[in-house]
Amino acid sequence: MGIKLHSSLLLIALSATSASLVHAAEVSDAREALTKQSTDADSEKALEEVFEAAESNYSLMKKGGLGLNYSFDYSYYADQRLSLLIAPQLDANGDPTGSSNILSADVSPSSSHTFTNSFSLDYGLLDNVTIGGRLPLIAKFDTERSITNFAMGDLSGTVRWQPWGIVPGTISKTLFGSLKLKTADSPYEVDPNRNLATGSGFYSLSGGASVSKVLDPVVLFGSGTYAYNIPETDLNQVRDGAKLVEVHPGSSLSGSMGFAYSLSYDVSLSVSFQASFNDETKFVLERGREKVNSTVGSQVTGIMNFALGVRVSPKTITNINVGFGMTEAAPDFMVGFSMPIDIEGIKASL
Repeated sequence: MGIKLHSSLLLIALSATSASLVHAAEVSDAREALTKQSTDADSEKALEEVFEAAESNYSLMKKGGLGLNYSFDYSYYADQRLSLLIAPQLDANGDPTGSSNILSADVSPSSSHTFTNSFSLDYGLLDNVTIGGRLPLIAKFDTERSITNFAMGDLSGTVRWQPWGIVPGTISKTLFGSLKLKTADSPYEVDPNRNLATGSGFYSLSGGASVSKVLDPVVLFGSGTYAYNIPETDLNQVRDGAKLVEVHPGSSLSGSMGFAYSLSYDVSLSVSFQASFNDETKFVLERGREKVNSTVGSQVTGIMNFALGVRVSPKTITNINVGFGMTEAAPDFMVGFSMPIDIEGIKASL
């Protein structure tokens, strides 16, 4: 009976530990899926189309063109996390009776602030092919635990292709593919009691399509993306006495849609909605020679976003956006700002 009791309590302890770990990972995955990607059909691009209806056959950057964009984003998350340690009731023979006891319960508040400064560089490879990269620099604060971190985020590269030229009055279609690297501090490698993660912790390949249509003075836009997240093995992260050795993140589907409306030649407004479906994520933990496979179920998340575009010069449009989360894993609210950086002096001759 002593052996059975020890084994049962060990499994319960491992399950409680894995529940605490995967809860944090689940929230991290959901938030990562909702972060702005360079491939999204977002309000910034839609506002530009409202201001500048394309006269050319393609709406991407001209061949040899070079563009640099700066954006600043702030997001705030607040959460209450409940951790339970539950043990089954055993009969005289050491077999579970079907009832259970709560050994301990802990409610811990969580509050974090994330500031992201990102630089996006685009180059016109052809009139209908544009390649680009994004470098995020992140400052993160956890006010409940007084932990801060300043680090680089996950680098990403994107290719956009317009296989069909734009015909006035029809829908503009763009295909894209993206690769995201795990260059940031991984949530599966940092010490969670001393540091904060600034990235997803795994490589990701994604592809999809975006569409838009100009109905002067309105632009309708939308996009859909499928992302395959590459599993991580050979991990060695210790939490509450258990060790995380493998993470198998599920694939994700995300989409956005909205419209932008031109109030005047210099001012435009937009409203957009973004949603993401994350497939289940599997974790492999071990304590000694015992291994436990834990799974986080699939999840749907979404946010609403409102943006204002203002023309500050004949060639420069500044965008300000405010958004709020509609699900638990989404940020409580977000504020963003973006504008192009003039690099006319180093652009290739057109």
